[in-house]
Amino acid sequence: MVVVNGYELSEREQHLNVVNLPSLEKLAKEILPKDSFDFIRGGSEDEWTLRENTIAFNHTQILPHVLSNIGNPETKTSIFGLPLDTPIVMAPAAAQGVAHARGEVATAEGMAATGSLMTQSTYSSKLIAEAAEAGHGAPQFFQLYLSQDDGLNKFLLDKAAAAGIKAIVITTDLTTAGYRESDVVNDFHFPVPMANLEDFHVGSGQSDVGVGHGKDVFDNEAHQIGIADIKRVIDYTDLPVIIKGIQTPEDALLAISAGAQGIWVSNHGGRQLNGGPASIDVLQGIATAVNHQVPIIFDSGVRRGSHVFKALASGADLVALARPIIYGLALGGARGVTDVVNHLNHEFKITMQLAGTKTIADVQQTSLVK
Repeated sequence: MVVVNGYELSEREQHLNVVNLPSLEKLAKEILPKDSFDFIRGGSEDEWTLRENTIAFNHTQILPHVLSNIGNPETKTSIFGLPLDTPIVMAPAAAQGVAHARGEVATAEGMAATGSLMTQSTYSSKLIAEAAEAGHGAPQFFQLYLSQDDGLNKFLLDKAAAAGIKAIVITTDLTTAGYRESDVVNDFHFPVPMANLEDFHVGSGQSDVGVGHGKDVFDNEAHQIGIADIKRVIDYTDLPVIIKGIQTPEDALLAISAGAQGIWVSNHGGRQLNGGPASIDVLQGIATAVNHQVPIIFDSGVRRGSHVFKALASGADLVALARPIIYGLALGGARGVTDVVNHLNHEFKITMQLAGTKTIADVQQTSLVK
């Protein structure tokens, strides 16, 4: 452990014997400071939506085709022409330096080793270029929280393009921070700087931007987002723009009409609106409305290979998760990240074979039983 601003940060670098992803939460709780662990794990209010995100995968079942003569399923896929070894990708997660001293740099290394894709956060504890370089050419997306300061928006978009980022993900469901009760009880404040914000403020006399801040770090974000805001980003950048936080068919179609080249179905892992539906319960309706116009990424509640299968069968093209990967980061650094994703992909391949599907396209054409 290394101590930063009074916080103990993991420096572990080791392989993990992953039995299942849910078990990682308890293991991470044993080594992380309480407020850091609660920040990573927690949801909003009484966390009903957080819990329902995973439970709701039981609302549909997979019908096995046992005489399909299928063996050795293939998980390779692609998005925007970028080849991936698995449809399992990493969702954006802020301030990964609270989980591990190397933060997003270690995460980038670990995700690159899986042949998959990492999404950096605006509120990363490492610079966009640092995490991109650590990926050694592996594809990465950058998640943008729209700021009220358009200068910051353009600064981050320019930095992302210069670093070789492959797409921009605009998160639209955080125009105000959800009421995350555990952070209130813990009086949580970030112990590590927000590197991208600090970079923007170089020369202004501000340093350690983010350190000592809690949810007030979100105060400068856009408090309302509409089509004009989406179009402004699309007009500014040459990169594909994906709209994250979509939970209704209407919003999906609005985003596409504005020029979005991807839809990300998510309820922020139950960290924003509590009482909303589980993401998996709205996915199929959104996919039907989108009708293959653009790729769909899905997250919230994914913990099992069967969950990955069900999300793809419900209309997703890629399936994302964050918390278990961050637990892997805390427990094992870059190696832990790789082990978490590889284990989930292993479970997914087993599900594919037992369901009688050879390829990702086969999974996407599978009908689930309700």
